[in-house]
Amino acid sequence: MIRGVVGAVLVGLLVLAGTAFRVWQVARIDDRTPADAIVVLGAAQYNGRPSPIFAARLEHAKELYDEGVADRIITLGGGQVGDATTEAEAGASWLVDEGVPQRAVSALGEGADTLGSVQSFAAAARKQGIKSAVIVSDPWHSLRARTMVRDLGIDAWTSPTRSGPIVQTRKTEMRYIWRETRALLFYRFVTSPTEVVSSGSLD
Repeated sequence: MIRGVVGAVLVGLLVLAGTAFRVWQVARIDDRTPADAIVVLGAAQYNGRPSPIFAARLEHAKELYDEGVADRIITLGGGQVGDATTEAEAGASWLVDEGVPQRAVSALGEGADTLGSVQSFAAAARKQGIKSAVIVSDPWHSLRARTMVRDLGIDAWTSPTRSGPIVQTRKTEMRYIWRETRALLFYRFVTSPTEVVSSGSLD
């Protein structure tokens, strides 16, 4: 019994360490292979003004657009109770204000978390014929976001932002790696989806 308990603990520690390593490893990948769309994961916004974390993601997405990685940018993210706008709408407005053509920007303001946003994107992407996407988020969020998008049938790779509050200090990096490790394991073992949501539109 003791050996069984010790073995289970060791296996658990190996899974935890291996997942953390993969979070760190994928965070270092900047894949700018051309795709059907650049997809920006939402973050906090304040009355239509993106937070510094969200703004860093949007700046990187604009850089990818200017390089010709894709001819459209899709912003994701719903809103909190009482918000006048969604994260997706705030992000889209920021991009247009920064010079990205309106025709090249779409906002998909659904989903209260990463999984919900990705599910609504996958449903909309199927209707729009989008088969591949470059995912833009923070480095440590990249593996979980990419995993979810791929699980929902969209070919995806990542080009994370290298600026913003999340990537400035080693302590902050370690905290987010640990958080994303736990979140990815929870997704894998508890909430991994089997179907995409049936609704969604890119406006």
